[in-house]
Amino acid sequence: MPIETRRSDDGQTLTIRVEGRFDFSTHQAFRDAYEHSDASVNRYVIDLSDTTYLDSSALGMLLLLRDHAGGDSASISIENCNSDVRRILSISNFEQLFSIG
Repeated sequence: MPIETRRSDDGQTLTIRVEGRFDFSTHQAFRDAYEHSDASVNRYVIDLSDTTYLDSSALGMLLLLRDHAGGDSASISIENCNSDVRRILSISNFEQLFSIG
């Protein structure tokens, strides 16, 4: 499955792992991953360790997650990016909107 979710033991952190291509074909699964979480989630981790490709629709999906999570007050980190994915995020100035590690 290209999108997997995992909740922390305390239920406050939702980790969304994207496998393979992060593009429009994963749109609905990515959206379902965070929209069906309950109000106790206050931190999101996007794990891109197995992501091989990221396009502009994926950037848009990350922005939609940011809006859902509270905009400027959202706690979202994007982790384990390979060099190509990190470069795309950097070119798009996403390090100003997300914590990228």
